[in-house]
Amino acid sequence: MSKALNPTRPLSQTITVYALLVLGGLLFVVPFFVLISNSLKTDQEISDIGQWLPSLPQWGNYPEALEMMGFWPALANTTVITTLCVVGQVISSSLIGYGFARYRFKGRNTAFAIMLATMMLPAQVTMIPVFLLFRSIGAIDSFLPLILPNLFGAPFFIFMFRQFFLQVPEELLEAARIDGASAWMIYWRIMLPLSTPVIAIVAIYTFMFNWNDFMAPLIYLNSQENRTLAIALNSFSGQYGVQFRHLLMAASFVTMLPCILLFFAAQRFFIDTGTSSGLKG
Repeated sequence: MSKALNPTRPLSQTITVYALLVLGGLLFVVPFFVLISNSLKTDQEISDIGQWLPSLPQWGNYPEALEMMGFWPALANTTVITTLCVVGQVISSSLIGYGFARYRFKGRNTAFAIMLATMMLPAQVTMIPVFLLFRSIGAIDSFLPLILPNLFGAPFFIFMFRQFFLQVPEELLEAARIDGASAWMIYWRIMLPLSTPVIAIVAIYTFMFNWNDFMAPLIYLNSQENRTLAIALNSFSGQYGVQFRHLLMAASFVTMLPCILLFFAAQRFFIDTGTSSGLKG
């Protein structure tokens, strides 16, 4: 019997564990509650520190904030960039991980070690060379510098796919080859469907990073019609943040809402469920 179900476990220890869990939950929930509450207040009510709830919810703050922020064009740009980044990252990382896991070639382990070593390079080290590269091909003020890097995979995601593909029994792949399946068919119709938990994790992390990314759009996007939500929110904060704090809270909440919904909808994929266990049988 697991320790959590052990009836002889001291009551004081159980109370302590639950108290710590509740405290940890409050540390995350309280700031989120304050954000929502302030987004429904007037600017005068925000100045009153002791007032936790709005006297009358100001639902009109949201459409006013979104209009002043230029939300819808920024949302369209962010959605296009993020969607292409997620698709590109999943396909490229899974392909490279499949190659490292299932194909034997000279220098495979060395190439894999070098790839992992690139994780130790801070992004600031390559920022200027990459900018000069994209400037030389005339890609500044376009979505290309934000999307193209995701088409070549990320070392950590490649590592995740490789480790998962190594668990797939070789007998399953041999049976597919006997049935006439090509290497591409094995990857597309066997390996990818089996790696659903890894795909979900890679997609979630890629989505959240690119949706909230501020540095790359700030460097590469110059025109107002190309700006993303992070840039639009920052501009709104610099222009109206002091005068219209309640509208800034409303704009911030709407901007982060897709990431919150995505996490709660897909959090079950963070735990490897029956997929990998089914491979072990």
